[in-house]
Amino acid sequence: MKNINELADEYESATSYFAKLVEGVAPTQLDIKAPGQWSARQVIHHMADSEAQSYARLRRLLAEPEGSLIQGYDESAWAQAQILGYDELPVANSLAVLLSVRAASLDLIRRMKPSDLDKFGLHSERGKFTISQWLDAYSDHPRDHGAQLERALQGLP
Repeated sequence: MKNINELADEYESATSYFAKLVEGVAPTQLDIKAPGQWSARQVIHHMADSEAQSYARLRRLLAEPEGSLIQGYDESAWAQAQILGYDELPVANSLAVLLSVRAASLDLIRRMKPSDLDKFGLHSERGKFTISQWLDAYSDHPRDHGAQLERALQGLP
């Protein structure tokens, strides 16, 4: 099993990976997408919203009694909600949100003890959800959506 520092390093590396991808996206590329897929702009806005959710989830898992509710959300509904601007808002604020909340979460990860990894909440869609599962999910999240962003830039599904 990996120690907390190794887990934190993986989380930080995933953040850097996604940030570098975004920095390489030209403004003219933001809206390229394959039919039925998200554009780079939509991926970046999703990442900000999802990471803001993860920020709150980690704090709940660490601070609230075990078994507390971890609320899911409908990411497709958020992406389609015109008011949230996934189709047209600039991405700078979303990237700033993503980097800020991940940096703040990284601060907490580096403070954790191995016993914290077993703390859990009850996710409204997944059931029991431990901090260890949170770390796995959100260490993979930037990499998964980074690959999606790269496919979007090529117009691939």
